[in-house]
Amino acid sequence: MANPTVIGLTGGIGCGKSAVSDLFAGLGVPVIDADVVAREVVKTGRPALEEIVRRFGPETLLADGQLNRKRLRKMIFSDIQARKDLEAILHPRIRQSMREQLRQLKSPYAILSIPLLLETGQEDTVDRLLVVDCSPELQIERICSRDGADPDQAWEILQAQCSRRDRLNAADDVIDNSDSLEALEERVRSLHSKYLALNRSHRTDV
Repeated sequence: MANPTVIGLTGGIGCGKSAVSDLFAGLGVPVIDADVVAREVVKTGRPALEEIVRRFGPETLLADGQLNRKRLRKMIFSDIQARKDLEAILHPRIRQSMREQLRQLKSPYAILSIPLLLETGQEDTVDRLLVVDCSPELQIERICSRDGADPDQAWEILQAQCSRRDRLNAADDVIDNSDSLEALEERVRSLHSKYLALNRSHRTDV
């Protein structure tokens, strides 16, 4: 079987990327989630965790030796250089792990779920870009409800990400997640059919 078509799934915080990836997974589509991979590469004893401690200090560890994610997020949130240093430690390892997982797949297409796909310049790692979209107002509402943030904090988080306009301009496909789960399910099923057809067409053309 030919290599699977790689669909890069992204979107702003609170847009519902996890809901979309879960629906694709429910249709039997392999989903490789960068957030899951990121948690794997910083497990106790892994080289990435050792590098993080060297760069950011022992306060980035919890008492049990695991990564203190809350502390690390606070350290990098308003420090651009610190964020770049962390990305330099994590991103090559995350990408390598995702590539290895992709090579093992035997499916028509696969979803790579990467929250900061555009921000980290990974467009060239996917065949198509699928953006999950909703209004900024709905994003803020969901962030506040999910994370207990206040609206000002939620807005700061949005501002730190790629703009909605830039995401939509870069997208090959857009899935609106502004209303019901039933509507979202229908949109995912429609895209599933489209991606299967694209893969069949690609195999025919090769």
